Amino acid sequence: MRETKDVSRILVHLVTGPENPTRGALAFLVARTAAAGGHDVTMFLAGDGVGYLRDATMDAAQGIGTGSVREHWTAIVEAGVAVYASGMSSKARAIDAAAMGDKSVELAPPDKLVELIAAADSVVTY
Repeated sequence: MRETKDVSRILVHLVTGPENPTRGALAFLVARTAAAGGHDVTMFLAGDGVGYLRDATMDAAQGIGTGSVREHWTAIVEAGVAVYASGMSSKARAIDAAAMGDKSVELAPPDKLVELIAAADSVVTY
């Protein structure tokens, strides 16, 4: 009999901005790895973490030993990971639909983050 794998709901909450690309890339890497492992993954970017939604920042961000944010982003999009960004954090940093480009990201209020935390089996914050 084949062993079945437990599937968890994992929320990756990124609040660290581009000033620490290693930590930022690690958040995207963990989301990518969990999704590839068959887990139900959601990301929520808040605070300075919303800065990664700018194409120039995403393209430049390379973590030491944690890889390219752009490569991880592409993989999580292909895996169907839902990505939310704090609407308040985004507005405060002038990140709007134009700044995000064609990224499929939903701007959300704090109560959405609380809802995602309550629904998750595990929450990882970077």
